[in-house]
Amino acid sequence: MNDHQDTATTATTPTFAHENTLPRVPLPTLEESCERFLAWCAPLLTAEERAATEAEVAAFLRPDGPGRALQAALAEYDATEGVHSWLDTFWPYRYLGRRDRIALNANFFFLFQDSGRPQVERAAGLIAGSLDYKRQLDQELIPPVVQRGRPQTMAQNTYLFSTTRIPGAVQDTVRAPYSEQWPGPSDARHVVVFFRGGMHKLDVLGADGVPHSLDDLEAGLRAVIKAGTEPAGSEASVGPLTTMARAEWAAARESLRTHHPSNATTLDDIETALFCVCLEDFAPKDTQEACDNLLYGDRGNRWFDKAVSFVVFADGRAGINVEHCELDGTTVLSFVDALLGTPAEEHSRRSGARSQGLPALEPLTFVLDDALRAHVCSAADAFARYGAATATTTLSFEDFGANTAKALGVSPDAFVQLAYQLAHQRAKGHLGATYESIATRQWRRGRTEAMRVVTPEIVDFVAAMEDPATDAGTRRAALRTAAEAHITRAKQCQAGDAPEQHLWELELIQRRRGTELGVTEQPALYRTPGWLTMRDDYLSTSSAPSAHIQYFGFGSTSSRCIGVAYVLLPERFNVYLSTPLPVAAQMHTFADRLREAVAELRELLA
Repeated sequence: MNDHQDTATTATTPTFAHENTLPRVPLPTLEESCERFLAWCAPLLTAEERAATEAEVAAFLRPDGPGRALQAALAEYDATEGVHSWLDTFWPYRYLGRRDRIALNANFFFLFQDSGRPQVERAAGLIAGSLDYKRQLDQELIPPVVQRGRPQTMAQNTYLFSTTRIPGAVQDTVRAPYSEQWPGPSDARHVVVFFRGGMHKLDVLGADGVPHSLDDLEAGLRAVIKAGTEPAGSEASVGPLTTMARAEWAAARESLRTHHPSNATTLDDIETALFCVCLEDFAPKDTQEACDNLLYGDRGNRWFDKAVSFVVFADGRAGINVEHCELDGTTVLSFVDALLGTPAEEHSRRSGARSQGLPALEPLTFVLDDALRAHVCSAADAFARYGAATATTTLSFEDFGANTAKALGVSPDAFVQLAYQLAHQRAKGHLGATYESIATRQWRRGRTEAMRVVTPEIVDFVAAMEDPATDAGTRRAALRTAAEAHITRAKQCQAGDAPEQHLWELELIQRRRGTELGVTEQPALYRTPGWLTMRDDYLSTSSAPSAHIQYFGFGSTSSRCIGVAYVLLPERFNVYLSTPLPVAAQMHTFADRLREAVAELRELLA
């Protein structure tokens, strides 16, 4: 997600002006990806594992090997009319194809900087800012992001409003505007407001499409809170169902929809709403509790399938929970920066908001039978247990930031990634596969590339740091060499020169079309130590640089993985860690070692 952006284009360039002229994601050759794959996995393998992996790569690459047929099919697909990128089927599979729960496992959050405003005022301000952003987006007044002189795709912005992930038995789908089913921008005028598990449909735009004033919005939110002074009965929120594994939720949604005609209408109201506003009736005791609640707070007070849910606590602290299938962090950061970088009153004025009295407001309820009621309860209980089985912690470095690293002559991202590797070695006694998300929005419909952080240079650097006999000069040289190698690989990923997603898509083609292509079995490459080890995350890392957020976070990706979400700004560095409870002690050790590693590397370079 490392996407430091400047918006230097003039406001006269329409938001989506560049979409059809952006260069296509380059399709690597089979040889390039296989060569890079071997180089990327090598530092994590024994000599024996390397040899076994190399043998299967050679078999995959043979003139009559399975790789050739799969690559030819992908090249043909890439050249098909209407296809934007060879990744067009990869992304839906990767995000919509996952069958586990998305709550905590896939959705991510940002904790906003405090505004000092009370809850209702804060929530009304976030609604007003969002309506101003939507107005600009609908009229294509938001200038395309330009990074290092290259326009970035803005396509993801079409998924910010009225977008909902719909569970499916085999693969999920997305209900969204700017689609064949719903051409053009969203014409919805309402949001869904949650309070104590109760849901209300609140019109935030008048009948003529003009936004309600801040006073109107506050009055509407107060009315929701007043209606929720009695906790919602079991007929109200079925929000916990959105925390279930996808196929189970798909079955439950179908039961819900067909059980009573009014349920389909209620689902429609939720799915077409511009976004959700989740008002909490408590104030978190500290920053970490605020983060945890943004990641997996439930109490029936969430609809995790909604693309955007603002969460506002009783003390006015606020953040956002984002459904990841069509939105990456860079797009949401631009949205949040626009939202929080201008006072709510100014957003309201710019959008043409005016006082129209109390906004139309109606409770959203479902008619449930005993089976559905039991389903909601069991889903809520299971998710509460799942949340409790997740360990998290926050780290804040008040005296270290990107400027510190730059002053020491090192790329800020390379510096923190080296610190993570050193801390991991000291916490767990070895290095492990590390994923870093790299933004690739300069390509048509570009999203992210999967970077694998552990290079031979990082292995040497960690070895130098751990060897008591190594002098400071040698360690310093190893650090700088490793940092340079890191930057080189990150640039390769940005250029689309990375093997993992390419080889993964070839594996998926075999699964989907293997029989017709004459590749009836999964190629052995995908069972090699190299493929399995390179993708078995011990650390999953991503950065979100914005002065408007305090913390960014997501769940870990495997039973021993530590999720590392970080906000690296010029003057500060905040990290949110998450991992399954059984390995919590290792995560806390990693946090302690990370504090030491940052200090030690600073001192080494000073």
